[in-house]
Amino acid sequence: MAHDAQAAPAGTTKLVIRNIGLVLSGLLERPILDADTIVAVNGRITAVGRAKDVDTDGATSIVDAHGVAVAPGLIDSHVHPVAGDWTPRQSQLNWIDSSMHGGVTTMVSAGEVHMPGRPRDIVGLKAMAITAQRTYSSFRSGGVKLHAGAPVIEQGMVEDDFRDLAEAGVTLLGEIGLGGVKDGPTGHKMVAWARKYGIQSTIHTGGPSIPGSGLIDKDVVLECDADVVGHINGGHTALPNDQIRCICEGCRRGLELVHNGNERAALFTLRTARELNQLDRVILGTDGPAGSGVQPLGIVRMIAMLSSLGDVPAETAFCFATGNTARLRKLDCGIIEPGRAADFVFMDRAQHSAGKTLLESVALGDLPGIGMVVIDGVVRAGRSRNTPPATAIPEQVL
Repeated sequence: MAHDAQAAPAGTTKLVIRNIGLVLSGLLERPILDADTIVAVNGRITAVGRAKDVDTDGATSIVDAHGVAVAPGLIDSHVHPVAGDWTPRQSQLNWIDSSMHGGVTTMVSAGEVHMPGRPRDIVGLKAMAITAQRTYSSFRSGGVKLHAGAPVIEQGMVEDDFRDLAEAGVTLLGEIGLGGVKDGPTGHKMVAWARKYGIQSTIHTGGPSIPGSGLIDKDVVLECDADVVGHINGGHTALPNDQIRCICEGCRRGLELVHNGNERAALFTLRTARELNQLDRVILGTDGPAGSGVQPLGIVRMIAMLSSLGDVPAETAFCFATGNTARLRKLDCGIIEPGRAADFVFMDRAQHSAGKTLLESVALGDLPGIGMVVIDGVVRAGRSRNTPPATAIPEQVL
């Protein structure tokens, strides 16, 4: 590598993160990397490795990690946005920004279902989905990337409706079962149309969560064959164990565990996925905002719960909220490797945790202390206002 650095071209940004104590990759097959330095140019990772082996010259920003851990920015696979950073369900502001302080850098909408007077007619639901896709593409509270515009399908939709949505930029369906489509045959037909036009689908699983929704059991889930089994641990009410096992064994789709679901069912699903040697299917969400409110620390709480009570290494549990979700959701973030978005969360053990390291503390059930969040190579937050204080924190020195 050249060390007689030339000035970066005008407009080029180069972030160098040095003195990292632990790099969590987000990849199940190799969750910990042998690295202490990360370089990102124009918001994308260009190098990961030891300082002596990577080009750190010409940096426009430098973060000294001071020995803390760096992981990919966390992904919340299941949120319900409405308008900007406000949710009418709880009349609460700044829930997205607060989640960023919990390490979340990317969110995926499971439907804008809490919109007051949500339209149920086909013209209206398509218009609302396109509006949400446009507005959240242009609005990023705290820098968080929120993939929105997820229509809840209704009876009477035809193939052309899905083609129209895709041509308008819609890439997601809201939870199947929150609207008028609650049966397997209709759901299967519409999921196939969506998939044909590159639209990813999620199905509600378990008992009803909002007025108009209903029970979606294993038979409907398996027949619909949606890309993601939404909150398989219930949102809030979970299916019986035998039905959860049947879903796990009967398909190869994503198994989404959410904070606002049944914790016992989440642990049962995790054990079943591990027995099947299919931990790569496990992804995490909050299912908020919802009746139980907003959970800014919902994803890190899920990581700590699954590691401490589900007997998986903490570095593996972090993969559920990063690389696994990125792969299943076809996102360009969630993994620390060249070419990916430069989204990072800096963490250390919380002060006075019984664990001696970050990973040990999480495995004991303690939340990590977040010291910095970076999105697209830009520092968006320093020490989190929501997590317990970290023992050590990084510092932006340039």
